[in-house]
Amino acid sequence: MFSDPLFLFATIACIVVLGILLFGIGSFARGGEFNKKNANRIMRWRLGAQFVAVILIVGFAWLRSRS
Repeated sequence: MFSDPLFLFATIACIVVLGILLFGIGSFARGGEFNKKNANRIMRWRLGAQFVAVILIVGFAWLRSRS
């Protein structure tokens, strides 16, 4: 399973989602001008990365179920 490239891409995508989420939560906690300007943009990036991660996970599960 760990040698499957799709699994590795899905894992990396999940780590990227986690990083964006933690960055967004950190900026929310600090507040200030940066949060006011970029809060929605950060969460849009998270949603896009999460969409990619879910597609990769579903693709991996589908391919594994066929073989």
